[in-house]
Amino acid sequence: MKIDLLPRLQRLGATLMLPIAVLPVAGLLLRLGQPDVFDIRPMAEAGNAVFANLALLFAIGVAVGSARDNHGAAALAGTIGYLVLTTVMKAIDSSLDMGVLAGIMCGLLAGNLYNRYRGVTLPPYLAFFAGKRFVPIVTALCCLLLGLVLGYAWAPVQAGINVAGAWLTTAGAAGAFVFGLLNRLLLVTGLHHLINTLAWFVFGSYVDPATGAAVTGDLHRYFAGDPGAGVFMAGFFPVMMFGLPAACLAMYQEAPARAASSLPACCSRWR
Repeated sequence: MKIDLLPRLQRLGATLMLPIAVLPVAGLLLRLGQPDVFDIRPMAEAGNAVFANLALLFAIGVAVGSARDNHGAAALAGTIGYLVLTTVMKAIDSSLDMGVLAGIMCGLLAGNLYNRYRGVTLPPYLAFFAGKRFVPIVTALCCLLLGLVLGYAWAPVQAGINVAGAWLTTAGAAGAFVFGLLNRLLLVTGLHHLINTLAWFVFGSYVDPATGAAVTGDLHRYFAGDPGAGVFMAGFFPVMMFGLPAACLAMYQEAPARAASSLPACCSRWR
């Protein structure tokens, strides 16, 4: 049976945008709450809470995005699967850390199990656990088995990711060029979010001097104070937050008057 992989990867790229969409507001809260700006600690902690639980948010967002009807049962299953997977892996080897990859994997698993078992029927004495209630149960069992396998198999993969990330984050302009080239090449297929996720949340490691905890990914390292971080975000968030709205305003102002006349009256003051 032939499996068309490209549409599946494109769907994954689309589901990644759900948790990623909260990052700009979380980043603003974290930065504006710092002592050198507004010095509002609750605001900074609110933004930091999002980044501290990013892997869990990916498990929820990817699960919902993968479910055919975006049902909340898939989100619950993704959450339970992530907690089970990470706990089992830590019990086997405390040095293992999949980061957001664990969330993405559990979200995909939960979403696909939801699509498969959301209408399952059980014997009458187990009818309460049938249908959508069965999805979190089977997800927890699958993640238990997956955690046992990855607990012994993930260490060499993690070492390889660390080597690739170390090169990319320390290569300076060459690393930024490779990242940008891959991003633009994958853009036409809709798969650029995959390389973005690796660069922003996986590659590179830095020990946060405030907490003593190791953080990974360009985004986490940047907010932890790593002076070498931020390279892989610099060309994206400022453009998406400010450049694109400015481009839209410029196109509107330069549009023919006949085309602009069809817009709401509230927009006429810009012309």
